[in-house]
Amino acid sequence: MTHISGRIVRPGAVVPGHLVLDGPVILEVAEDNRAGDDIIVPGFVDLHCHGGGGHTFTTGDPVEAGLAAAFHLGHGTTTMLASLVSSPFDLMRDAVAAYLPLARAGVIAGVHFEGPYLSGARCGAQNPEFLRDPSVEELSALVKLGEGTVRMVSIAPELPGALDAIAFLREHGVVAAIGHTDASYAETQAGVAAGATVGTHLFNGMRPLHHREPGPVVGLLSSTAVCELIADNIHLHPGMLAFAARSAGPDRTALVTDAMDATGMPDGTYDLGGQEVIVADRVARLARNGSIAGSTLTMDVALRNAVAAGISLPDAAAMASTTPARVLGLAEQTGALEAGLRADLVVLDADLRVKRVMRSGTWVEPTS
Repeated sequence: MTHISGRIVRPGAVVPGHLVLDGPVILEVAEDNRAGDDIIVPGFVDLHCHGGGGHTFTTGDPVEAGLAAAFHLGHGTTTMLASLVSSPFDLMRDAVAAYLPLARAGVIAGVHFEGPYLSGARCGAQNPEFLRDPSVEELSALVKLGEGTVRMVSIAPELPGALDAIAFLREHGVVAAIGHTDASYAETQAGVAAGATVGTHLFNGMRPLHHREPGPVVGLLSSTAVCELIADNIHLHPGMLAFAARSAGPDRTALVTDAMDATGMPDGTYDLGGQEVIVADRVARLARNGSIAGSTLTMDVALRNAVAAGISLPDAAAMASTTPARVLGLAEQTGALEAGLRADLVVLDADLRVKRVMRSGTWVEPTS
């Protein structure tokens, strides 16, 4: 048995106590007024990450993917999707085959395709060369090949064939996300009705809201979908982050990094989906037009930024762990500090900085 003491962040509360672990599983959560000042939160669950530590998920290279996952694990992300950007079908197919063993081994929770079924008008840092209309034929081949590895696909719901593609994903247990979209409010709501359950990085890569045409932002906030929020204080002003979190609530908002390989690395020139990216003072932008190109964020920093924006620690922890775990259908395995769940946790100091990370009952070393 292992005992870990501290201020335990549970749904809706922070309680002094200790966790009793039996191997990889939480056996008991007990209150204890002598628990100390460490803060214990559930291991982070990142639905949207392209890489980190100088390594990328976007090329389909399993060695690169393993190193990127290890980098983020050191920052507390115990469950993550490997996100690709818009790509030719051959790369998508090869990446699914290459990442299937990583998913089975638990290194990643699966693959997220951010594209290529996205709006050219709202493509952001996506490579316009690879954008195309949604294809059930392509998706069917990928889902079959992946045997559960394909976990989420971002789609612009206004595109021809989009609603059929979203319905196909829903029927096959894959999360359909609405993103990089110029959709109207009605088109967004139609996407949710067809089965979309996530909004890809809300506000970013979307038609701006307007009081006479609310567009996808309000369409998603007023729906049942879980809205991703990039809490790097660059993609979203802290006030907008707090507004969205209050509007939808912690059960319908998920902190994500949208991190690229430059995360944790020096400023310089990098690549994203075949496009040159320049990183300066933490901000990644496309060389060709200055569009924000992913982030250099880690989930521990996202949690700190959310709390600094005025979101309570229990709500921020739910947004970083509990809600995204539920999106992936993993709520009975991880995402909270409760008896019977996997011992995925992060020990933070009083300033919410990572001291130690545990995954499945085993300690891992934090990364710088």
